[in-house]
Amino acid sequence: MTRTVKENIELQMSELEMLFSMFPNKGEITLQDDNTILNVQQYLNNASEALPHKIEYMVAVTIDELKERVNLQVTLPYDYPNAAPQLFARSDALDRQQQLQLNKDLASYIASLESDELCIWTAVQWLQENSSLYLENSKFSSARESKEKVVKTFFNRMWIYSHHIYRQELRKKIFDCAKKLNLTGFCLTGKPGIICVEGIKENCEEFWHVIRYPNWKHISCKHVESAETEGNEDHLRCFHSFEDLQFQAHGDYGLRNDYHMDLGQFLEFLKEHQSEHIFQILFGIEGKSSDN
Repeated sequence: MTRTVKENIELQMSELEMLFSMFPNKGEITLQDDNTILNVQQYLNNASEALPHKIEYMVAVTIDELKERVNLQVTLPYDYPNAAPQLFARSDALDRQQQLQLNKDLASYIASLESDELCIWTAVQWLQENSSLYLENSKFSSARESKEKVVKTFFNRMWIYSHHIYRQELRKKIFDCAKKLNLTGFCLTGKPGIICVEGIKENCEEFWHVIRYPNWKHISCKHVESAETEGNEDHLRCFHSFEDLQFQAHGDYGLRNDYHMDLGQFLEFLKEHQSEHIFQILFGIEGKSSDN
């Protein structure tokens, strides 16, 4: 069945309302944007012609027998349920291997369902019924690893390049995701847009997975620095927090958003954080100080 975008969004809202009725407690369903419902309702009521942002939310799925929680991150494309939703499940109680396997099996299950049907509640039910196996395997793996004297930590520093970063909602998503995953680094707003995140390897990989979906096209991971250490990784960090980086733009562009950042200032910033070598990797030219 072919539906209009508005008809699809109406179905998405009906499904979300049903989920709110089934998960009424605070924190069980969290909207990515607090204004989601208002913006969508304005669009559906023809009070706004602008297409609202894609509906994104998280469902906290409690696994009763283990007293653990699995968070299901949901991003709905405009043509859902004609198209599959973007789903990602994570839990602090899962190790990396079990989390990857859980998401692979969840995706396989969703793909096996009838197309053109709402399926978020079905995905929640599948997690309720099947997550315990992955959690138990993860606990067994953790217990076995705890017997070893040395605990290895894999650390990544990702350097991400975008043609530009301007939109406030995109910047909010970047900062919220970095905070949630305990990542340090920075986001350089403007043209070009540069993001650096550093921390536990799987957290960096999840950050990259989250921000580039569903439709960020002009973005690439230019370079990844990796290291292995024992125990805490904080001594490997070049940054102490996740910074909002903005430099003075070249020229007078008034209210326009297509301004270019002062890359000379950016180079000085990189030097201050022992990362000068990244300038050539990002831009293909050797960085020169402003006083040279």
